[in-house]
Amino acid sequence: MKNILFAALLLSLNAVAADADYTLVIREHRFQPSELIVPSGKKIKLLIVNQDATPEEFESHALNREKVIAGNSQATLYVGPLDAGRYPFVGEFHEISAAGVIVAR
Repeated sequence: MKNILFAALLLSLNAVAADADYTLVIREHRFQPSELIVPSGKKIKLLIVNQDATPEEFESHALNREKVIAGNSQATLYVGPLDAGRYPFVGEFHEISAAGVIVAR
């Protein structure tokens, strides 16, 4: 039974493994970088670090992702594999200043 559980755990870990890691930083209600270049056809791990004291919501309809990140904390999202193209995102709590795009090439 332990072997079956261990095998299931390994398979589930492999399912979320990413080909590459990327970081977005939220500072003064802006994403840095505002344009993130990633390889197309690869699954990516996206670490979002909120350096502001207030929460921000990462939202991307194009990526079908939405995540609230508390102030002075971080969150991880797994995205892809992505087709080549542009995938806009916003900080829903500060849409005018917190906006960016992930570009898959």
